[in-house]
Amino acid sequence: MQNFIHTNRQEPAKQPAPARILNFDEIYRFFSISQAAAQAERCIQCGDPFCTALGCPLGNCIPQWLGAIAERDLKKAFLISNETSPFPEVLGRICPHSHVCEGACTLNDGYGAVSIGAIEASISDLGFAAGLELPFPGVFRPQKVAVVGSGPAGMSCAHFLLRAGIGVEMFERALEPGGLLTLGIPNFKLDKSIVARRFDILRKAGLKLHLNCEIGRDKNFVELTENFDAVFLGVGATGGRLPKLAHERHGSVFLAMEFLGEIQGRLLGRKMHRRFDVRGKRVVVLGGGDTAMDCVRTAIREGAETVTCVYRRDEANMPGSVKEYHNAIDEGVNFFFHRAPTKIIVDNDGKLTGVEVLQTCLAEAGPDGRRSVKEVPCSEHCILADVLILALGFDVEEFPFLQKVGIHTRHRRLVVEHDSGRTSHPKVFAGGDCHRGADLAVTAAAEGRRAALAIMEQLLGG
Repeated sequence: MQNFIHTNRQEPAKQPAPARILNFDEIYRFFSISQAAAQAERCIQCGDPFCTALGCPLGNCIPQWLGAIAERDLKKAFLISNETSPFPEVLGRICPHSHVCEGACTLNDGYGAVSIGAIEASISDLGFAAGLELPFPGVFRPQKVAVVGSGPAGMSCAHFLLRAGIGVEMFERALEPGGLLTLGIPNFKLDKSIVARRFDILRKAGLKLHLNCEIGRDKNFVELTENFDAVFLGVGATGGRLPKLAHERHGSVFLAMEFLGEIQGRLLGRKMHRRFDVRGKRVVVLGGGDTAMDCVRTAIREGAETVTCVYRRDEANMPGSVKEYHNAIDEGVNFFFHRAPTKIIVDNDGKLTGVEVLQTCLAEAGPDGRRSVKEVPCSEHCILADVLILALGFDVEEFPFLQKVGIHTRHRRLVVEHDSGRTSHPKVFAGGDCHRGADLAVTAAAEGRRAALAIMEQLLGG
């Protein structure tokens, strides 16, 4: 270990941009065991590892599995990596590592952080390819739990409950399981076979999965509270935010998840509505997070004439992953920083022609440490567009059945106990975006695990 002086940080190889924009294949080629070992040997094995303590919401045992793969002990690394995380091969691909584990790495300042994310994904990929399996005991307890939603929080909760031998039935309103991982994150970041494999593992462990089943429409929520020993709500935050401008629901203005969901549905074999066809069109995306990057990179692959991302702050203040921003630049996306939308422009024939924006500047930092945005007067100008995609964040949907059973919400978000995820209903727990608002998949996974442990304690005793 501690070979950081002699070995530079290495990123996994990726397809050249001109080739990768022609398809939706994953762009990265993750490490072989020798490459992973060489990169893991850069870890200095801190006595108080910031990558785990400060960076990772799951508190993953990062130095331990880095040490194992550095010794080329794939089985040990695989089992340690999967011990605290419900899907490390997913999070190794989609986490904004520069903001979490790698951002907290001691080597990040001066030598380049250990490439934790790529090693994490590689360990699971190599382990599964070698035929390694996860140790689930099978359902042997009489208790059973209902999980509503099959996204990261629900998957995580189900994973840890099944590890304890507790039966789980999962209810998902979509036709495919995985939530955001399946319908929101493009294939070039996360191949859907990886998500499908995780559900195969959970089914083998005893999960009963009900697809195309919406609670409140196809099944009464009260039935869940009566027929199960506990219920976990991982319903996410899928309602896109609007800019509150005239024409924001024009036929050529899409919410990010509408656009991404339609494209992903087509890739899964479903018919796409023709209004989402952006071939030969000028596409403008509003927003600066990872969802905005997903939209611009998808539009490039869909054959848009030009793709432009408009963000009201600067590059340094983008909330998304640095690598996704650079991938977007490589693939031909244009970026206009310090601009805020003020008007959606529609001509006399009702056709979308552009978006009017104002220049902005950054003011002093607020109580949260983030600098606020000020508009520059008389700086209006137009950016031409045939299609406008809104990636301005997400809100929790309103679920009337929650109020009927006395579950407290605040601004639609479920109110839960901090240490357990328990709602105001004694049998109902919640976690992920439906509680905290749109956040990271790794945070949702951590909250799913937190709730699973609290459910175990409630059902099985301390």
